Amino acid sequence: MTRLLSALAAVLLVAAGCTSADDDPAATARPTPPPRATAAPTPKNRVCHQLTYAQALAPTTTDDPVPCQGPHTSQTYAVGRLETETGGHLVAVDSPRVQRQVRTTCPERLASFLDGSAEQLRLSMLRAVWFTPTVQASDEGADWFRCDVIAVGGDQQLAALTGGLKGALGGSAAEDGPWAMCGTAEPGTPGFRRVPCGEDHSWRALRTIPLPTDAYPGEAAAKSAGQKTCREAGRAVAKDALDYKWGYEWPTQAQWDAGQTYGICWAPA
Repeated sequence: MTRLLSALAAVLLVAAGCTSADDDPAATARPTPPPRATAAPTPKNRVCHQLTYAQALAPTTTDDPVPCQGPHTSQTYAVGRLETETGGHLVAVDSPRVQRQVRTTCPERLASFLDGSAEQLRLSMLRAVWFTPTVQASDEGADWFRCDVIAVGGDQQLAALTGGLKGALGGSAAEDGPWAMCGTAEPGTPGFRRVPCGEDHSWRALRTIPLPTDAYPGEAAAKSAGQKTCREAGRAVAKDALDYKWGYEWPTQAQWDAGQTYGICWAPA
């Protein structure tokens, strides 16, 4: 807005300098139109950002990109246009319909950016977050959405990144790479927390157990759903098929509501 006002002021000064003494100001004067609001620029793709955990979960952002070669906590992997019109009518950027578009599109595009499958993405600490313009910016014409990938470093914290994440789950990196999902202790014990496998760990996630997605099945049903499969998965990677440990982490109601509609099988690393 400051740039626009400066430009308008410059135009007015030039016009005043070109007016001769014989000109009739009353005959040539025109009311100055109010400056138009300029829509927020569309975010750039394949750039990096230094976000906090709270900023990563916010629906909007005003942060500036930082060099991907330096420290950062997120990378933009997709930028698109919002569908803000339905039946000839505009809908608000914060409406359920528009937010659903972004909530669906960004996670769907992440696996291909990382060169991994949906299962490999679930077994990693890499997650999608997304942003849209503010209501005011949308009213001024902004119609973009931005998808970023972050690495969860622990409870309510982001891992520091260096370099880009394109292809981060390609090849053996999905299982043996630094962003695979590991645990600090046996699941269900007080010392357990999920961490990237690039950090100190003692357990590793093996596979997921899909559960019905229409409604949370309840803790008892979620708990029993993965017992047999996870026991077999643990035996398959054990050095001794007769003496081994395994674990199963089922989703809580809160995790289910947040989108984790599956359980996770674990084994000692």
